[in-house]
Amino acid sequence: MLMSALAWPAQAMANISIDSVRVWPSPDKTRVVFDMSAAPDFTYFTLYQEKPYRLVIDFKNTNRKASLTNLGEESLLVHKIRTSTPKDAGSTRLVIELAEKSDAKVFALPANDTYGNRLVVDLPGKSVKRSGPAKSVAELKERKVTIAIDAGHGGDDPGSVGPSGNYEKHIVLKVARALAEQINKDPAMQAYLVRTGDYYVDHGIRTQKARDAKADLFLSIHADAFTSPQPNGASVWVLSKRRANNELGRWLEAKERHSELLGGAAEIVQTNDTDGYLTQTLFDMQMDNSMASGYSAAEAILNELGTITKLHKHKPQAASFAVLTSPNVPSVLIETGFISNPAEERNLMSNQHQQKLARSIYQGVRNYFMRNPIDGTVFARPQPTRHVVKSGESLSVLAQRYNTSVRAIQRHNNMSGSVLHIGQVLEIPST
Repeated sequence: MLMSALAWPAQAMANISIDSVRVWPSPDKTRVVFDMSAAPDFTYFTLYQEKPYRLVIDFKNTNRKASLTNLGEESLLVHKIRTSTPKDAGSTRLVIELAEKSDAKVFALPANDTYGNRLVVDLPGKSVKRSGPAKSVAELKERKVTIAIDAGHGGDDPGSVGPSGNYEKHIVLKVARALAEQINKDPAMQAYLVRTGDYYVDHGIRTQKARDAKADLFLSIHADAFTSPQPNGASVWVLSKRRANNELGRWLEAKERHSELLGGAAEIVQTNDTDGYLTQTLFDMQMDNSMASGYSAAEAILNELGTITKLHKHKPQAASFAVLTSPNVPSVLIETGFISNPAEERNLMSNQHQQKLARSIYQGVRNYFMRNPIDGTVFARPQPTRHVVKSGESLSVLAQRYNTSVRAIQRHNNMSGSVLHIGQVLEIPST
């Protein structure tokens, strides 16, 4: 009886529980999320004197319900998460073992519509290897047209959820990967995936990554949703003029970022533009050109999407989406369909439909650059393009890809038939 009486106060003190632990590795950091039954009361410290490097978190008045098995297996930075002797009764001490020292950011988040109270640990450092068909910034060496593809949401932001429980973040990543694969098959273009796995990237960082990749076009892939199941169809969005003006104001205030937008002209402007009029004029020109190019690209993509799916809106729509705010990269947001519509949710989950979406977006992008070629790229060259035939390719596929005709390819290569062989070299005539 005495032992039970002594044990009761310690158990009563633990009035908060750690219900689950989630680990989200991304290329440049790992996020660890502790799902709590109530707002966490915590302290933390690091032990970086020797390996294994450790981040130690003390949860006051807290017990652990969550399993810690196999956590960190997908992260290059986090080795494991384990318990240790707590500093006082009724508390929990957890240790995150790290491969490298990391400047950890630890903060609490309140409950929202998707999650309850959380303690979040952001650990900067290389956490996963880039995967999939898209290239890294370091690999984008040739002067090809570069398309930055942003799969919306990710990690602990699932996006919209369909009637059958499917997450927008998973669907759009599959479409983005399929689109990157289509683009990288094109000798005139190359793809850069902003998000390569199931992790979250802040909106500002998404657009910054596109600028780092020197993208010629930024595409953000999403799936729409509504409070009722009836709406359906795809739509394409561009930045509204009001939001554009607000963003220009922010860029004008951030003088250290002028060189990013104005390039070599920044130093001349800073020397001669005492009142800021020249800077504002140049920024206005950049933004106007970016928005006009984005609108034209949106029209080309809509024309192709309309051949394989119903359109919710037949013209590009303007909105204040944060991911469309890069002043010097034409930006487009594509809603591939309504995940809130049961039939469309099934379509969006279909690999066949995802491939169709990817092909139509790719063709729309290609059509845009054929009509608006960038100097120094294949699109601006009049000479034929050399193509090595790969498995599964046919003359009709190549004609569509290069915006020419089967007959033109046959005539240019002195072909009497239509049979192709893997490894065969063709010259594709310019149109």
